[in-house]
Amino acid sequence: MKALRAHELGEPEAVLVLDDVDVPQPRPGEVRLRVHAASLNFPDLLMCRGEYQVKPPIPFTPGAEVAGVVDALGDGVSGVAVGDRVLAIPSAGGFAQYTTAGAPGGVFAIPDSMPFGAASALHVVYQTGHLALHRRAHIEPGETLLVHAGAGGVGSAAIQLGIAAGARVIATAGGSEKVAICKQLGAELAIDYREHDFVDAVKEFTEARGADVVYDPVGGDTYDRSTKCIAFEGRILIIGFTGGRFADARTNHVLIKNYSVVGVHWGLYNLMNPGLVRETHDELMRLYEAGLIDPLISETVGLAEVPATLARLGARGTYGKIVCEL
Repeated sequence: MKALRAHELGEPEAVLVLDDVDVPQPRPGEVRLRVHAASLNFPDLLMCRGEYQVKPPIPFTPGAEVAGVVDALGDGVSGVAVGDRVLAIPSAGGFAQYTTAGAPGGVFAIPDSMPFGAASALHVVYQTGHLALHRRAHIEPGETLLVHAGAGGVGSAAIQLGIAAGARVIATAGGSEKVAICKQLGAELAIDYREHDFVDAVKEFTEARGADVVYDPVGGDTYDRSTKCIAFEGRILIIGFTGGRFADARTNHVLIKNYSVVGVHWGLYNLMNPGLVRETHDELMRLYEAGLIDPLISETVGLAEVPATLARLGARGTYGKIVCEL
């Protein structure tokens, strides 16, 4: 079979090679999938560079989420059958024609109405968004949600989930094209942070009260500025650090303005509360079938195009989610 593998650490275009390898055999507690689609994520880029917290032995295949059909079962697997349409967190990497995944914990059924491309683009960002907004921030209908990097995969999911929760959504994005995407997704206000100060815009939109919830996958200066427009008893959700700098939370400011800084590490729920991950998946499938969420897929690529596309993703030259179709 064909699989992309990194034979050394570095930039994806330099280190990822399309290899012919043996089809993997599922170990006890695993299933094998015929991969139909795999989505590209920022951690794939970091893994190639050796900058991600998970450091697999070389050579390795990146790709953190896939969708396809179960075609073989390892010993001891129950609750999953050959022929099931699923999305999965692969144990052997997703940018390959076949992969394996732990079952049932890493495998989730998808409805027949959901294309494989959408399924591969949904799991991580919508799980993160739903748990962040509902479990960590306890968002309420009518509250104002500020989503940073709203045209990205993470941000576009948060916009849709915020609207589904009954929130009024403000989004920031870089450039007129990405601002238009945020508006198309349903944001009431979309701000080009390259041209305008989002702090002033948020204060004007909320009549000086500020945003009740801030969804921040950027960090750095974006976090710093968000503290200037957070509402009384507001919650700043720390999703990630694509801006490249970890922000320092000034606890005196947190105290004086009476807001919360809330960490969101979705991956930890898979270890600490996997039942909640399963419940969240069921709710996301309900929202999808109700037409309230649908992954924003900007383009589809083949396996050979993945390295160059990961480079564009890292340079913020993309929007929404990008899917590799096999």
